[in-house]
Amino acid sequence: MTEARGSTGPHGATHARHAPGTPCWVSLMVHAPDATQEFYGALFGWEFQPGPRQLGPYARALLDGREVAGIGQLPPDLHLPVAWTPYLASRDVDATAETVRLCGGTVGVGPLDAGEAGRMAICSDPAGAVFGIWQAAAHLGTAVSGVPGAPAWNELWTYEAENIAKFYATVFGYEEEMTGADHVTLRVDGRPVADVHGLGTALPRDRGPHWLTYFTVPDTDAAVDRVVALGGRSLIPSHDTGHGRVATVADPEGARFALVQAGPRDGRTLNGAP
Repeated sequence: MTEARGSTGPHGATHARHAPGTPCWVSLMVHAPDATQEFYGALFGWEFQPGPRQLGPYARALLDGREVAGIGQLPPDLHLPVAWTPYLASRDVDATAETVRLCGGTVGVGPLDAGEAGRMAICSDPAGAVFGIWQAAAHLGTAVSGVPGAPAWNELWTYEAENIAKFYATVFGYEEEMTGADHVTLRVDGRPVADVHGLGTALPRDRGPHWLTYFTVPDTDAAVDRVVALGGRSLIPSHDTGHGRVATVADPEGARFALVQAGPRDGRTLNGAP
């Protein structure tokens, strides 16, 4: 779901401002950004251009000239996991960050300005899962979805879904829908934008609660083989789901992400638009 205001991208397509609460960007902070860029460039065909440097060296990944994600260098004094982090849209990041605090979450970074791009904060929910908040200015967020190499979906893996979903609903105004046992879908204006899965003791002990980003690929099995050949790992083998063939993998630094095979669209895209 998007608002009316937008800007024209390099291919002439209108890129609209994301509605509050919508996942609008994904970013990865790593120890070796050059090697990480090589990995994702070879996997997804991304190219890179410099981005805001408020937290250190940072580059935006481009897919056919359109921004899809960010990769930066993890500052040594910033204690964040090496993980893909979704940024959720806000009209006022300072007010949203204060609501995070009042609801039992933690604000670890910011709020701070990212040059002329916008204003940001990095937070964690009461269970410890890290997420970002983005108030757009010049940079509206991910400019393309539904094509190979672009983010497709975000979901939260946590211990218990219902109470954590209420935290996000209070902070961002989501509508909540119980869609399974310990499984909540978050909606913005009726459109699905993210899932919350309660895994209990099945949650990976080495990772704890975390957000997982799905990227679209033309062939999930071939993409998993490519991940392994490039130095990454297969964590959950390819399997068929109601939303396509998916697999969970990790890059050479251990950042987890998922792959989903391009196919008929079911309304689950980065911005919740069918």
